[in-house]
Amino acid sequence: MPISLFFMKLFLLVPLAMIVIYYDVRFRRIPNVVVVAALVAGLAINTSFAGFAGTVSSVKGLGLAFLPMFLMHIFGALGAGYVKLFGAIGAILGVGLVPMTFVVVVMLGAAIAVYSMLRAGTVFSTLHGVARIFVGILPGWEMPRFAMPPDRSHTIPYGVAIMLGSVISEIVFRS
Repeated sequence: MPISLFFMKLFLLVPLAMIVIYYDVRFRRIPNVVVVAALVAGLAINTSFAGFAGTVSSVKGLGLAFLPMFLMHIFGALGAGYVKLFGAIGAILGVGLVPMTFVVVVMLGAAIAVYSMLRAGTVFSTLHGVARIFVGILPGWEMPRFAMPPDRSHTIPYGVAIMLGSVISEIVFRS
């Protein structure tokens, strides 16, 4: 019995999730070699199973996943590693799953952020920072830039949300 594209993607995503979550929680960094390997593997899997159409879907998925995360990075909401990681995830999942995956990732990221905020006891300062961002969007106001805190334990390991969201999306919304 031939292995389906769905199982090949899961075979790639699950170990990738374990590696990314470990590095992100432990070091708050995702090694570029892991991201590049995921990108190449996603392109290879989609190409080998769907030919040229699979390659096109991977490349479009890469672009569609990269763009919203890059915009969030410009506003200082995410690190560049998460932008690259979600681009690689887009190449694995293909263009069709990227929008729903983005929604799932944002919801999981928000849940992790609320949990982290409550656990650290930084509700007021976090909400103040969020309010500054929304005010910065208004005409005539400047968008604030937040420096990376020296203690990275107060940052959110968004790679957890990206990886869990991608596995959930592949299982629930696969086409």
